[in-house]
Amino acid sequence: MDGEDELNPRTCIVSRQRLEKEQLIRFVAGPDDLVYPDLKENLPGRGVWVEAKKTSVQAAIDKKLFAKGLKRQVKADENLASLVERLLAERALQALALAKKAGLLISGFAKVDHEIRANNVDLLLHANDAAEDGKRKLASATAFVKHMGGDEIPVASCWSGEEMSAVLGLGNATHAAAMPGGASRNLIAAIRKLENYRS
Repeated sequence: MDGEDELNPRTCIVSRQRLEKEQLIRFVAGPDDLVYPDLKENLPGRGVWVEAKKTSVQAAIDKKLFAKGLKRQVKADENLASLVERLLAERALQALALAKKAGLLISGFAKVDHEIRANNVDLLLHANDAAEDGKRKLASATAFVKHMGGDEIPVASCWSGEEMSAVLGLGNATHAAAMPGGASRNLIAAIRKLENYRS
């Protein structure tokens, strides 16, 4: 059921749809016969794939599809879907910290605005408790860049200002931006997976 061939999309045990690996989460059975998410996709043993959406993971639990897919009597904790969400959020925060460590993350309204207008931003981040006025002004800057022929800049609001500040080591991180680079691409992918899961 793992679909080891990288050219061969995996099948979600809930929808039976064949999807790309990025759209799925792998689950395995532990020695204690409990179901565990394998976000790094490196745990040994037979695995099954579920579309990376909270509703799909919950459906797999409710319909007891893990036991069927793993071909053994396993138990999925009733809080498994929420656990996966928490793990995805932690991974995205780790990716944010790595982008900062790589020197690809800036924060502060004026700096972010400047880099956007210089067309040097791959991702715009707002704290989910940021003031609407600041978000609107930075949206105006991204619209200007697009009007001048630049790429559309994705925007994310996954964390509170307190959570962003803790990771970035700043007093009040409300707005931040990731500049081009590998760590920023990883951050975008981690955020996209978290947002899709929650949607």
